[in-house]
Amino acid sequence: MDIRQLRYFVNIVEYGSLGKAAEMLYVAQPSLSQQMAKLESDLGVNLLVRSPQGVKPTPSGEALYRHARTVLHQMEQLRQEVVEGVGAESGTVAIGFPTTITSVLAMPVFTRVRERFPGIRLQLFESMSGYLNELLANGRLDLAILFRESNTPGISAIPLFDEELFVMGDIEGISDRARTCQLSALDGVPLVAPGQPNGLRLLLERTFSREQVRMNNVADVDSLPTLLAIAKSGIAATILPASAVALHGPKERPKMRRIVDPVIERPASLCWPSWLPVSSASLAVRRVIVELVAELGGSGDWSGISLRKSVSASD
Repeated sequence: MDIRQLRYFVNIVEYGSLGKAAEMLYVAQPSLSQQMAKLESDLGVNLLVRSPQGVKPTPSGEALYRHARTVLHQMEQLRQEVVEGVGAESGTVAIGFPTTITSVLAMPVFTRVRERFPGIRLQLFESMSGYLNELLANGRLDLAILFRESNTPGISAIPLFDEELFVMGDIEGISDRARTCQLSALDGVPLVAPGQPNGLRLLLERTFSREQVRMNNVADVDSLPTLLAIAKSGIAATILPASAVALHGPKERPKMRRIVDPVIERPASLCWPSWLPVSSASLAVRRVIVELVAELGGSGDWSGISLRKSVSASD
């Protein structure tokens, strides 16, 4: 087993295809297959399951994948520190942003990192929080903003802020000028929301159930633009944070009202895999994100959030 085989194996798992991995690695597919057969023979276990749908790791393969990611990460960090010196802020940092937060935070993070740390190459991922959690747990992301407020096994977290939720769309019986909407007014109102097991969906279901309000979800929609388009059409409403419409002008937004009685909030934290070695570049980006959240939240440019004390103190 050598570094080259580990790199090949990691790429196969991440692309889910021998052909795609061979293409990205500039290696002939038969040669790649031979290397994987040799790796399985050396270890004495099956690492990959091949099917018409692609390639997936076996339980032994998943264990190797986690360790291989750590080894490759350490090798990259070693090379950077030898070439550029210990503590040099350079190298690749992969960050995951939930879809609703991307419009507010992704561009400022990119701009500030480029200004301060030109040696850092960012990889920015935008997705639903559930998928980001999976990528982070697998070591494919160095950092991610997730909707949680504490550490979990394998994941460390810095609480950043609490984010209020708003109902977006027409609500019968509520004036267009009203800025708030009681949760009870949403009883039976047609809603669209992300599908299960999305964290926002679970939060809404728990809140509606606890308050004995009937949640009438008429469609599962895992697309932010589509959720907003439906809300603006008046066919159904949706429930999202204010950041979801941060890049939309007043005429482009659906009607938006803060939910009260009770207010619905969800915590957001900056997270990273606790089992991976932390590079100087990753630490630098982590500090930039905390700094920007404090600036945007403190200035009012990011509406609907309340900063955690640790973040406010860093402003």
